[in-house]
Amino acid sequence: MELLDVVTELARAGQLGPVSNGAVWDEVTAALGKPFEVVIGKRRSWPRLFAYGDLELSVCRCQKIILICLQTWRDDIDLPVGLVGRETFPGNLKYADVTESLDRAGCAWEPYAPLTFANQCSVQATSSGVVLVFEIPEGEDPVLNVIGPPPHRHDCPANTGTPATP
Repeated sequence: MELLDVVTELARAGQLGPVSNGAVWDEVTAALGKPFEVVIGKRRSWPRLFAYGDLELSVCRCQKIILICLQTWRDDIDLPVGLVGRETFPGNLKYADVTESLDRAGCAWEPYAPLTFANQCSVQATSSGVVLVFEIPEGEDPVLNVIGPPPHRHDCPANTGTPATP
């Protein structure tokens, strides 16, 4: 599997294997192992951010994934082997290559105006709502920067309870 396949599958289906918005965190960690927790500052409040390399997952207090973000702006992209068959991929996917891959997979897409301005453009997969944001380096073709489905909205049953521990 290549990074272009991963991006296309995420755009088409809105998920990668067990990783989907609303997925139960214990099921994801059972399949992929323990992630790295991204601690910002000294607080460990909810939601919490976890990473499997360049795949970032925000987890709610109720232990459900509420946001998926695949960072693709680096030269080398790290992903969990259990999810995609290998750990690293070359980055810098071009706009034309990504949109052609979406077309070949039958994944309809359209320009996404809310995240298109100045030095970036974006498209949205119409069936999944996944947004792909491209950076436009000066004098170059657009390069995929980040991809992710819309956040998972839910009425969290844990909002009134004691914080859970992952």
